Amino acid sequence: MQDLAGQAVSLAFSVGACLGGAWWTLRHWSRARHLQDTPTSKIRSAAQGYVELYGVLKALPEAQVQAPLSGKLCLWWRYRIEELRSTQSGRKHWRLLESGSSEAWLRLDDGTGECLIDPRGAEVRPMVRERWQGSQRHPRGPAARGLLAWLSAGKRYRYVEERLHAGQPLYAIGEFRTLGGAHQGFDAVAAQKAVIREWKEDFSALLARFDRDGDGRLSESEWAQVRLAAQLEAEQRHREACARPALNLMAKPGESRPFILANAGEEEIIRGIYWQAAAGVALCFGGALATAWLLGIRHF
Repeated sequence: MQDLAGQAVSLAFSVGACLGGAWWTLRHWSRARHLQDTPTSKIRSAAQGYVELYGVLKALPEAQVQAPLSGKLCLWWRYRIEELRSTQSGRKHWRLLESGSSEAWLRLDDGTGECLIDPRGAEVRPMVRERWQGSQRHPRGPAARGLLAWLSAGKRYRYVEERLHAGQPLYAIGEFRTLGGAHQGFDAVAAQKAVIREWKEDFSALLARFDRDGDGRLSESEWAQVRLAAQLEAEQRHREACARPALNLMAKPGESRPFILANAGEEEIIRGIYWQAAAGVALCFGGALATAWLLGIRHF
């Protein structure tokens, strides 16, 4: 009975490994295909939607970003603090204490235009990665004194910090859209309704402006004046929006498509993804062999 239970557990693990490896392979194969099938666009002429850009990172005016562990100025950061722990058997391992990443927007320039990138939800692959160790939980924190110094004596911490800096090349693939300028779309009916909804939020002001006979309500003819004024207001706002410079933005796409920001080139990224897919193939193949072997034992 115990042998059957053990074989059932082993079979469940092997089937899980096979299915998990297959899922991992298909997921990374699909990611690689998305990157390969999306041509590199120029910001000035990029279509609205899922696009791939390549340019140089530039600092945003009046935006000062400081990395939390090293204190170095950068455009984006990600960090991790780990503590060296010992198990009861004496084995040592690093335990994660805290981690975090920057949400500061990035500015990409490809020579034809600029694009602001919201890095939230992105798979960021920086070229700058520093790792060092120390005796304080936070490398820039004040030195422990008194009882705290005694309690923390002998402790060891490891710090990992990754950063993006101005002047670095950046590969970016994600959802691209342009606000303002010639790309500003206009739905006259929807814009008119939006203006009326806005005016209704202060109904007393709406009455003061359009209640000509002062009876405290808007008649049908007065509502016609409201609609006409709202139409003219919507058109004026659209003209003003078109006159403003176009603002290009990139953010996380939907439909499970990859959102990647990397200092590396496309070919290097795709090569790494294919290696990850190969690991899934190996896991799937190993799980399939183990499953066939276990079923063979059960059969005979």
